[in-house]
Amino acid sequence: EDALAWRLRQSPSCGELIAAPGNPGIARWARCVAVDPVDAAAVTDLARKQGIDLVVIGPEAPLVAGVGDALREAGFAVFGPSAAAARLEGSKGFTKDLCRANGIPTADYERVETMAEARAALARFGAPVVIKADGLAAGKGVTVAMSLAEAEDAITAAGDGPMVIEEFLEGEEASLFALVDGETAVALASAQDHKRVGEGDTGPNTGGMGAYCPAPVLTPELEARAMDAIVRPTARAMVEAGTPFSGVLYAGLMLTADGPRLIEYNVRFGDPECEAIMPLIDGDFAALLMNVATGRLAQTEAPRLLDKHAVTVVVAARGYPGRPASGGTIRAIESAETVPGVTVFHAGTASSSTGLIASGGRVLAVTAVAESFANARARAYRAVDTIDFADGFHRRDIGWRELERAS
Repeated sequence: EDALAWRLRQSPSCGELIAAPGNPGIARWARCVAVDPVDAAAVTDLARKQGIDLVVIGPEAPLVAGVGDALREAGFAVFGPSAAAARLEGSKGFTKDLCRANGIPTADYERVETMAEARAALARFGAPVVIKADGLAAGKGVTVAMSLAEAEDAITAAGDGPMVIEEFLEGEEASLFALVDGETAVALASAQDHKRVGEGDTGPNTGGMGAYCPAPVLTPELEARAMDAIVRPTARAMVEAGTPFSGVLYAGLMLTADGPRLIEYNVRFGDPECEAIMPLIDGDFAALLMNVATGRLAQTEAPRLLDKHAVTVVVAARGYPGRPASGGTIRAIESAETVPGVTVFHAGTASSSTGLIASGGRVLAVTAVAESFANARARAYRAVDTIDFADGFHRRDIGWRELERAS
């Protein structure tokens, strides 16, 4: 949301920006108001009192809770899907069923409701296998189990409840972001995330420890295939179901030997890819989102990206993705931002009497832009090394696949 606010505030069409509830980073670009973003009545009341023209919903929880629906019913233009369309992220089972019904390439799967059913499905799939919690899990509800024992542990930890047991796919992951307005879907940007907490892609899944944009592995040909075989059929299916999608659809893809296959959808820009994408979007970003929100995407000039590279390194609090340490002091962000092309976006931060402190798992997203991937990466790590945050940790290998390809 900090990256979204930063980019929106640069838009010529953005006269004033208000954020609810915001954080110390967002307060640099927007006027922050202490309103619960999941409280539809409070958000609608704020929009009404402030005479808001466009509401951009950043996180998934308000979308799934129907905040966008309440705002639309009150007459506001909203960038973000309805609660019914947000099921594409809110329920992995819903999305898998939609894929199966519409011939959208994805992993084979089985939906289960109990641990007993999960174990029966596990016997069919074997290992490696993917265990997914069905609902929202902040990017952490997925276990890629390389052994049956690991899969059993994941099922036991999840307990009884809806899960998806899924075929393990071989390949490289990439993220494709598309603007969608009913049946109109336009590719915006590609990125590659780093989900595992540890270097070399080891340890448990997180919400993402770093990203870069663009992702050259998603070639123009593969991007076109993904749009035609995955994103556009999804948009059509949602229209046919009477729940058209409006907003940004983030397709997590596995690039297999048979072509792109869908891993999952997010119905928002998502961390940490958003931080890497926003600095590269050219033109009036607020106007672009307004055109999506008001059903004019088909008449809008295709979005453009700068011919540059962006790399984001997440600085997380010790203990993440488990129980992160909170309250640690953060210093020297201003010094980090003296590195050319660097912006430090805030996630889990708060203000205190002693200054800026950590208040969440992923704390900062240090983003650098440069003419080349190697220079953007070098700038990002130079900035990270400038920040004074004793409780923080980060991966040193963000972009390692791209480095290997270049060597």
